[in-house]
Amino acid sequence: MSRYPKPIENLIAELGRLPGVGPKTAERYAFALLKRHRGERQKLADALLAPDLALKTCSVCRNYTEADPCPVCADPQRDRDLICVVANEQDLLAVEHTGEYRGLYHILGGILSPADGITPDDLNIRELAARVRRDHPREIILAIDPTVEGEATMLYLARQLAAAGIRVTRLARGLPIGSELGYADEITLTDALRGRREMG
Repeated sequence: MSRYPKPIENLIAELGRLPGVGPKTAERYAFALLKRHRGERQKLADALLAPDLALKTCSVCRNYTEADPCPVCADPQRDRDLICVVANEQDLLAVEHTGEYRGLYHILGGILSPADGITPDDLNIRELAARVRRDHPREIILAIDPTVEGEATMLYLARQLAAAGIRVTRLARGLPIGSELGYADEITLTDALRGRREMG
């Protein structure tokens, strides 16, 4: 027998699917939402559904955007000889907020993780290779979390891109091993960008 009426149980279950939200937090969020006026809950529901209608994926960098290409890819002031490869949209924002980087981006959509069944075919690696062949950038910067999976992803990408004769660098070790790019402060990220080094 459930502790709460079925609609509340369903709400708790759905909130519990979010990353970093455990059962207790999901329960707390559910009751916080139930205490809001119906109009406020409707605004939240609309905000959750709006991206389906308003957002698309940039055909160049794979970032969420309202227009294709996205504002970064369409900006003529960006350095088109640099492509910064990141795992996800949050990492792109983290690098962008440093104000240090003025090139383009490429979002992989995750990192290699054989344990989770994530292989190169599950990521935007083919699209990156096609961009490199088409645009011949001067440098590819690998800005990926320095975890075991992140290191394996960077090594795989460096090997794949080596044949193209493009300079492949990684962020400097100012980022501690095991840390997540999206949580790094701007000073650490700026130092890591400035101190990037050749892969391989």
